[in-house]
Amino acid sequence: MPGLFAILASAINMLLGFLIRSIIVKFVTFFALFFIVHEFASVIASLLPSGNSVSTGIASIPTTVWYFLDLFGFSIGFPAVVSAAALRFIIRRIPVIG
Repeated sequence: MPGLFAILASAINMLLGFLIRSIIVKFVTFFALFFIVHEFASVIASLLPSGNSVSTGIASIPTTVWYFLDLFGFSIGFPAVVSAAALRFIIRRIPVIG
């Protein structure tokens, strides 16, 4: 009978070890990463310029320059490049991935 109890206790111990090591630790780690990124995103968004300053800057561009910007697809390409650069910056700062 003591042998069966030892096997059962070993199995329960292994199951609890797996649960604590792999599931709970990963959950806490990824929740902390999510919380940090979520809070930093709100801080960064508050530091970005307002829409009024951006619209006045865009309004000062002459029509001849707008022609070439539209010709080269600047309205599609520039946001894609900026978001790709920001995403690259964020991904390289995550210790697990970058």
